[in-house]
Amino acid sequence: MNQAAQIYWDEFWKSQGQEKPKSVSAWQFGASPDQLAQLVIDGVKTATCSGLIFYEMESEPLPSVGDYSVILNSKDEPAAIIKTTDVKIMPMNEVPEEFAIAEGEGDRTYQYWKETHENFFTKELAKVGLEFSEDMLLVCERFKLIDVKK
Repeated sequence: MNQAAQIYWDEFWKSQGQEKPKSVSAWQFGASPDQLAQLVIDGVKTATCSGLIFYEMESEPLPSVGDYSVILNSKDEPAAIIKTTDVKIMPMNEVPEEFAIAEGEGDRTYQYWKETHENFFTKELAKVGLEFSEDMLLVCERFKLIDVKK
């Protein structure tokens, strides 16, 4: 976590008068970090997903219910804090329409979600010599907005 995110995290919890959770991560959303962070702030985006293979390749821990994250913009500046409320691993072709809509992107249809994610995963997998498959496992995460950086 960079210094700006750490300061934001520390100051937020100081203002809450509660003990700060021990675990937090800081990261950007996919291909359009500024736009996606704004969708979270606007209450439109309440879910996200990534390929399980990317967690495995980077030896990253999977998100867990109760995890906190500082969402960063494209300049690695903190934009908001979210808390993970649900995590499920499922094949992409079994992701329900309601989850796809909760991702809040584009025209908020399942078709948009499917096409956008298929294109994104095809490109990202090709970079590491792998091919996209409609049944690739996704880590599907739901979250709630905790704070917006002032």
